[in-house]
Amino acid sequence: MTVKLSSSILAKLPPEVAGPKYDRAALRAGIVHFGVGNFHRSHQAVYLDDLFNAGVGHDWALVGAGVFDGEKVGRDKLQEQDWLTTVVEQDSAHMSARVTGAMIDFLMPGDAAGIIERLADPAIKIVSLTITEGGYFIDPASGVFNPTHPDIVADAQPGATPKTVFGIILAGLLRRRDDGIVPFTIMSCDNIPHNGHVTADGVIGLARLIDEKLATWVSENVAFPNGMVDRITPATTERERSILSSEFGLDDNWPVFCEPFRQWVLEDRFTDGRPPLEQVGVQFVSDVAPYELMKIRILNGGHATIAYPAGLMDIHFVHEAMQEPLVRGFLDRLEHDEIIPTVPPVPDTVLEDYYKLIEHRFSNPKIGDTIRRLCLDGSNRQPKFIIPTIADRLKAGKGVTGLALESALWCRYCFGTTDSGGVIEPNDPSWDRLQTTARAAKAAPAAWLAMEDIYGEVGRSAPFVEAFAKALEALWADGARTTLTRYLAGNL
Repeated sequence: MTVKLSSSILAKLPPEVAGPKYDRAALRAGIVHFGVGNFHRSHQAVYLDDLFNAGVGHDWALVGAGVFDGEKVGRDKLQEQDWLTTVVEQDSAHMSARVTGAMIDFLMPGDAAGIIERLADPAIKIVSLTITEGGYFIDPASGVFNPTHPDIVADAQPGATPKTVFGIILAGLLRRRDDGIVPFTIMSCDNIPHNGHVTADGVIGLARLIDEKLATWVSENVAFPNGMVDRITPATTERERSILSSEFGLDDNWPVFCEPFRQWVLEDRFTDGRPPLEQVGVQFVSDVAPYELMKIRILNGGHATIAYPAGLMDIHFVHEAMQEPLVRGFLDRLEHDEIIPTVPPVPDTVLEDYYKLIEHRFSNPKIGDTIRRLCLDGSNRQPKFIIPTIADRLKAGKGVTGLALESALWCRYCFGTTDSGGVIEPNDPSWDRLQTTARAAKAAPAAWLAMEDIYGEVGRSAPFVEAFAKALEALWADGARTTLTRYLAGNL
């Protein structure tokens, strides 16, 4: 016997499911969040739920928002259950379920006028974002905001109804400026280096196309704190819904499954206050950069390291990849030989201990994280998680054999077939371009590195070009399994 999640059953949830300890009717909105996906609901929303359960911060509830029609599907699922989400934590020795109630509304995605009206409300003091790496209009090679992107150019036209997140946010700020209301803080919760600076570049860059005075006002009056966020959270499938129903007796349209570990390191820079999240484990620091670089290189770079060889070997789950000695060995050697040496010291952190924690988390057999998810969107992720590490190694005159192999594995994956001949379905916004280039690179490896917007100077470095070509040729001649064996034996 199962019960369907809604506000009406919160007082009679199944015995093993925890629920909100606060009166949701008494919550007041303080944060508008763009990008209501699984990660947001397993991370920021959980921290706020913890805070509300402690009897604190009830005027910082969440209101969802979005700009894409596709986000309406998620909104419909959540609306049917009164904006509630079941969060299930799993590892080999632990599984728990809780219903979180920190979200109290979800504005219609794409309704620019309605969202701008809510952003103009003085009660809204933070606008937060999980819009993925590709949503910031960053030029991959330069790493800076691209003001020539057609969507940005369209939003900058006089009288235009904004379609982008940045355009809608800027319209909300303009309303507040004109009404004499303190501007809200804009807080990125995405996995990109210097996410606060990147967000500022986007909002101010768009403002500059519209009005230089507006750009100056935003620069001088709006806070964009940098933050490091971390919690492995896979996509929801029928598998997760079935586990929740069978193990806990609860039916949820869109539950979130995640690992028990979570981390949030955040710079304490806000224009109009913030919830006291330090009471529930958020680390507030003056400079998040050391933590961010550690996480992006060791964890996100580690994910990229295991993703593509596992994909070529037809491995489905991440924990299964970690059970494959060649993949686990590749991760261990590349991290210790080439990645971790590029990470500067981090306050109160031993990098080897951090790596061991990452290794343990990747091996979690319960979470159901997929290799395909890790392989997704390499054209945006590689320039952030891998290529800067290559650049640092080259500048220091150090070897890049393992990093070149990682890049060659990505190229081989984008060819579109596994080593067994299985078809790899499109898995990148730029898949057609990547596949065409990967096919050209089979005979001429340098063609892959000639993607200037992705590789930049790294793609013109003779040592890297040589190491990449050697690795790609080995992958085509012998396959991923034999090539990894040669690498681990020091013979690549």
